[in-house]
Amino acid sequence: AEAAQGRVQAAVESAVQGLERERIRSMQGTMFRCSARCCEDSSASMQEVQRCIERCHAPLAQAQAIVTAELEHFQDRLSRCSLQCRDQAKDALDSGGSEPLVRGQLDACLASCGDQHLRLVPQMARKMRDGLAAIQ
Repeated sequence: AEAAQGRVQAAVESAVQGLERERIRSMQGTMFRCSARCCEDSSASMQEVQRCIERCHAPLAQAQAIVTAELEHFQDRLSRCSLQCRDQAKDALDSGGSEPLVRGQLDACLASCGDQHLRLVPQMARKMRDGLAAIQ
């Protein structure tokens, strides 16, 4: 189960790092250059400069929200799967199952959750990539 969890974590980290390099990093550069241009307008009021900077930051904030929402959704699904495994193990123990046997079943169930979710990582990354591509 721990090995499956490690594989899922590594796959998610790899996907997010890939998105960061492909899209988010360039968005950060664009945001900083845009913000610098806002500050170069000496005729603008403090409020105008602040609004300009906020407009520059909006696409990156939107991108971060997309990534965060997808990661939270993925984590929620994985947690629900793990909770179901734990409930099944508790039910088996309550029904008189032997602890070593139930522990083995729990580990197998948790490993299965990890494997199922490992297969979902490319789909999650694609949803993130599509969401990021839609940001203007």
